[in-house]
Amino acid sequence: MADVAETTARFLAIRPDLIGIAYRMTGSLSVAEDLAQDAFLRWHAAGPDTIDHPRAWLTRVVTRLCLDWLRSSAHRYEHYVGPWLPEPVLDTQDAPQIRLHAHEQDLSMAFLSALQALSPAERAAFILHDLFEMPFDELAELLQRSEAACRQMASRARKHLRQPDIRHPMGREAGRKLTEAFLQASRLGDEAALRTLLSQDVRFVSDGGGIRPAARKIIDGIEKVSRLLIGLARKRQHRVPPVLYRGPINGEPGFVTLEDDGLPQVTTLTCREGRVSAVYVVRNPDKLRRILAGL
Repeated sequence: MADVAETTARFLAIRPDLIGIAYRMTGSLSVAEDLAQDAFLRWHAAGPDTIDHPRAWLTRVVTRLCLDWLRSSAHRYEHYVGPWLPEPVLDTQDAPQIRLHAHEQDLSMAFLSALQALSPAERAAFILHDLFEMPFDELAELLQRSEAACRQMASRARKHLRQPDIRHPMGREAGRKLTEAFLQASRLGDEAALRTLLSQDVRFVSDGGGIRPAARKIIDGIEKVSRLLIGLARKRQHRVPPVLYRGPINGEPGFVTLEDDGLPQVTTLTCREGRVSAVYVVRNPDKLRRILAGL
């Protein structure tokens, strides 16, 4: 029993990193936790005492599991209905892998979505080298590519991720005030207030996964986004969905509402210079099970 307890304790010390890698690779915290558990079972079956460097071994295993999962899910991504957004994570949830590397790399909706636009190999090269400091020689062995190829993949990923609006941290209090103002203006359909809150190039991205109603395309610009929010307010006819949570979501201001169909909706705001530069709305119920269970 002591050996089992010691093995489990050693794994739990490494688990946050494994989930952090898998969450960034797959965009799903639920999948990330499953893959980390699968890696643990493989480690246990292989015999922990026979493995000299368990962190490196487990990292390699979970990365391969992520790549296998992505290959098996390629069809699902190609035929996804409407924009794809990652599974949101509330700061109140037990997510040590989110906190662990928050100072190195934020986990905003914009950044995770940009990661998913990379090829699986580019994603792995960037995440493992730039975020988790894996040397290129180890990365080359893991991905079965040359070191030069791995360096090129990481470089291409960096260039792709060097986009505006990906990193614009906002203090918690400023985020709370902006969230409240946006909530009130969008619920009332207050056009004047919305125009003071939204950036001129604001974009609205909603993910219903083809299961719940959502915009099938990304909506760009203050004119179109304002019209959409005003139209949604009119459609509700003063039925105001209750707010279940206000606070950081993936490190950004946001809130969770309970909609008329009895399911939650997660709204996250990306901010730039005190204004909302992007609104991300997750409605796909498959991505909201953890949130519904935790509220």
